[in-house]
Amino acid sequence: MRHRIERQRGTSSARTLAEALTIPTLLFLGLLFCFPTAFHEPRPHHAKVVIAGPALERRADASLRQQHPGWFDVSAAAGAREARRAVLDRAAVAGYAATGTDAVLYVAKANGTALEQALAKGFATVAARHHQKLTITDVAPTVRKDENGTTPVYFGVAWNVPGYILATTLLRAVTFNRRKKMLTIVAASALFSMVGFLIGTGLGYFPDEPSALGIAFLLGTAVATFSLGMAPFTKQFFPLAGLGLYIVLSVPSSGVAPVPLLPTFFQGLHAVMPLGNAVDALRGVLYFNGVGVLKPVLVLCAWIAAGTTLLGLDAWRHRRAAVRLGAEDGQEDVQDVPEPPVEDPSVEAPSPTALPVHPHRFGEQVPMLEGTVRDDGQQPLRHAAVTVMDAGGRQLVRTSTNAQGRYAVTGLPEGYFSVVASSPGRNPVVHQTLLQPGAVVRSDFTMHDRRGDGH
Repeated sequence: MRHRIERQRGTSSARTLAEALTIPTLLFLGLLFCFPTAFHEPRPHHAKVVIAGPALERRADASLRQQHPGWFDVSAAAGAREARRAVLDRAAVAGYAATGTDAVLYVAKANGTALEQALAKGFATVAARHHQKLTITDVAPTVRKDENGTTPVYFGVAWNVPGYILATTLLRAVTFNRRKKMLTIVAASALFSMVGFLIGTGLGYFPDEPSALGIAFLLGTAVATFSLGMAPFTKQFFPLAGLGLYIVLSVPSSGVAPVPLLPTFFQGLHAVMPLGNAVDALRGVLYFNGVGVLKPVLVLCAWIAAGTTLLGLDAWRHRRAAVRLGAEDGQEDVQDVPEPPVEDPSVEAPSPTALPVHPHRFGEQVPMLEGTVRDDGQQPLRHAAVTVMDAGGRQLVRTSTNAQGRYAVTGLPEGYFSVVASSPGRNPVVHQTLLQPGAVVRSDFTMHDRRGDGH
């Protein structure tokens, strides 16, 4: 048994620091620019409103353009009933009608009280200019515990983020194939949607409308499936991609601030992001009798289809690589070890993992233990097994050498380890190594033929 502790000349401190700070810095900048931009001093941006009668429409439009330029896109309806119907059909956020000294503004509190207040402010100037008394009529009231019309957003976030976390934890489930992972996603999404729905209706946060269950299920499935599908392609940047999609971009565009009050960029995001579409669908089934639900449901299905496609593409890529390696067996191969599972540092600490041996790329995991296995003639041994065990004899990770006889491992805790190299027909060799903070340990092996030793 030999002891060998060797610090290798590896990644510089500056590069290590840059890699460690890249994702936090980008997330910081994303949060810094997205959240204040979306939520600071919200005001209508081309909110669609309907005015009863062409003559009133022309007068109201001129007044709104003068007092609040860019706030509203105005169109005419035949009468007050049609203006009210446009709000219920979600074709407009407000309808306005006036007769004599009275004016009425039709709004939907289900779209958010902040929008209702902005609409009331805008049309108060129209009514005052014509010496009319403005009455506000809510055509889609919310339940008592959803006074601000934002409960669907909060429950949407509760169904959205766990989908990403579920995909992250499934990346560590190396004994699960893709089918088992998809079945887990379906089962977990069904469970989360049921529990969330029962809590929401049981505590009176939203109406008892069972179709909300289906939307919650689609949201969780869409986020988890797409996250699982994109992980092999984003690799070490998976945490940035996931948090960027489901927090930095999704939350500001979700409807926490009503969508018509958001800048155009976030209104565009709302139209495509899974959380924003789920919130639209939830509001539709809870408060608008199912109106306007088809489009967001189709968007959620498109996210599921995209994630499934990515999973299929990754499976095809691995099959193609396996066929190529089989055809080239006996030639130089630098990729005998599969890519390590993607780890999200926001969810879990690194675990012992075998790494493919290739030049370090920016953002990738750095080997903590590496070495070369050779035979008596100092020729590299391919497919030699290398096993790392802790001081108690428990196996931490097992890998095999590539065509150059090299191996690499990361995610090891500090302390003493036994590294065992074995190969058929040769005597196994054991090295005891000590891993210290910041050190890269090298453990090389020379394996002798058993027949040469007389065994």
